[in-house]
Amino acid sequence: MCIYYIESWSVMTRQRLDDIKQQLNQWAHEYYVLDKPSVDDAVYDGLFSELKNIETQNPDLITPDSPTQRVGGEPAKGFEKFTHKSRMMSMLDCFGDDEALAWFERIQKLDSNVANCDFWVDSKKDGLACALHYQDGILVRAVTRGDGHIGEVVTTNVKTIPNVPLRLYSNHPFTKGYTEIRGEIIMPKKEFETLNKKQLAAGKPTYANPRNLAAGTIRQLDPRLVAERPLRFHGYDLLREDVNEVPTNEFAYETMKKLGFTIGKGAHLEKDFKGVLRYAKEFETIRETLPYHTDGLVVKINDRQLVGRLGVVGKNPRGTIAYKYPAETTTTVVQDIVISIGRTGAATPVAVFKPVNLAGTTVQHASLHNADEIARKDVRIGDTVVIFKAGEIIPQVESVIEKLRPAKAKPFNFVDELKRQYPELEFVRPDGEAVYRVKGVTGPILLKRAVQHFASKGALDIDTLGEKNVVALVDAGLVKDLADIYLLTKEQLLKLDRFAEISAQKLIGAIAAKKQPELPRFIFGIGIRHVGTQTAIDLSHVFKSIYGLKNATLDELKSVDGVGEIVAESISAWFADLDNIKLIEKFETVGVNPKYHDTSGGKLAGQAFVITGSLSTMSRDEAADKIRNLGGTFQSSVAKDTTYLVAGGKVGASKLQKAAQYGTKVINEKTLLRIIE
Repeated sequence: MCIYYIESWSVMTRQRLDDIKQQLNQWAHEYYVLDKPSVDDAVYDGLFSELKNIETQNPDLITPDSPTQRVGGEPAKGFEKFTHKSRMMSMLDCFGDDEALAWFERIQKLDSNVANCDFWVDSKKDGLACALHYQDGILVRAVTRGDGHIGEVVTTNVKTIPNVPLRLYSNHPFTKGYTEIRGEIIMPKKEFETLNKKQLAAGKPTYANPRNLAAGTIRQLDPRLVAERPLRFHGYDLLREDVNEVPTNEFAYETMKKLGFTIGKGAHLEKDFKGVLRYAKEFETIRETLPYHTDGLVVKINDRQLVGRLGVVGKNPRGTIAYKYPAETTTTVVQDIVISIGRTGAATPVAVFKPVNLAGTTVQHASLHNADEIARKDVRIGDTVVIFKAGEIIPQVESVIEKLRPAKAKPFNFVDELKRQYPELEFVRPDGEAVYRVKGVTGPILLKRAVQHFASKGALDIDTLGEKNVVALVDAGLVKDLADIYLLTKEQLLKLDRFAEISAQKLIGAIAAKKQPELPRFIFGIGIRHVGTQTAIDLSHVFKSIYGLKNATLDELKSVDGVGEIVAESISAWFADLDNIKLIEKFETVGVNPKYHDTSGGKLAGQAFVITGSLSTMSRDEAADKIRNLGGTFQSSVAKDTTYLVAGGKVGASKLQKAAQYGTKVINEKTLLRIIE
């Protein structure tokens, strides 16, 4: 059995918490203080999310030094410090509709007025938060968010930003007294790209992303350098000493425009929360066309008095959320590394993860490609890894966070694992190749075996697609994978020596008749190692579709009767293989739709049958099908849970002995017929 590097959370939680906090604090120091971030924001966010989850489940472990207990980093040296008149808050992140709806339902319970309120929606800019202080219409101070309580005074630098009004426009009443405008300092996409081209032309390093560059620029001590950078300010909030002067967020935005500020394109009012969710789907496409980077929407209850009544939890106002779109990069923990044998005989290592959301999908495994790649990245079971998804069907492991590596994690020995996971096979690594392959077989041989199995009686039972026809189709290049059989045409077959008009039409018809196969037969037919007929049936009852099985976690697989660690590994590895993922998608494209039929309520549910000897009225396979269709279980050998041993002709003595040992009832073929008919 595979030895997972999994320890009891009761032992690991505190150490894991300390390690994560130390790593996050280091990254925050690099980002906010040194202006030299070493990781992408999404990597930080992924680990930060894990920290929040652990602390939510273990609130007694929350400490003052936890990154969750502050909004931003400490102010950099070299700037005057200023205490914000009111704390610059953060926002609760909600990823997708389900989390957003959960937030909406929570705040409705706190105040029934939420049910009928409207919402202000704006794009969430990716930049540096800043507060602009105006006294009698004149800009007197600009302060970064800092830690939310104390920020840095960067007035001189902010004055170089061309769209920041040094004096408020119009004769609006808010040009009198104290007015504070909060917003985001950003660098537009085009200007960022132009700046990087200049860096390349000058032989200088390029900048990582607009957000980091904007933050680093505004905190330069030389305002002349700041003036050279194409920064812009977008307002998102307006504060007055008398809070009643700003009744709604809609009013705040309209007033900011009148006072001369740029606000986000598309900022608008939604009359109800259904409208918010509807617009969130539209915005996922719109955001790619915006001139600045954004990772989601800011959703605020429009009525600011209602927002005030709802209050604050931690550092987040309850009446506001950030509706964020799934990140393309995050972190997770490697629970195991299994090896998948592809259709060409190549042995591909697959990292099995603690499930994590990435780019809108739950990710639980990724290809590690080959032995050299594992060694180069030094990926070990138990490691915390950075994973990313950039246009690929399955994610990739970018790197290992070595500071979070458990002390017991050992280097992965590829050769030893091949011997352990596939003791019956021999592997070779051809000269000049990075991939180990099964010795003695080629891709075409494996493909022929796979198609023969797929078409066999125990699987899809495709009439006339026997061994000789399979060989002819593969050798002719007409079948390159299992799904290709559904693309065959009569015209193609007639070009082969083996087929005439009638035989060609018969094969095409037989294949077409199996476009909606029974799900257990389909699961068995695709050839997942260790998954036999009964296991395929058990998996079907639990997951009910091929996609349910594809997305199952290791723990979910192991919870199925008859599926242990080795079988679960094999299933997970099969669905992690890129070729297999494409194959399942291709089946759908060509119209193959496996059907699940619930037989759990059949009259033989809970009863298990074993047949020994020959039957006169039907084959053993036919009897097995009838038993399974009635909800019964067909077993190959007598066990403690066997209900009936069917004794046919030429009975095996060993099975009769086991039946006597376990008290299993022995019946003849006639009794079986009465039971199943």
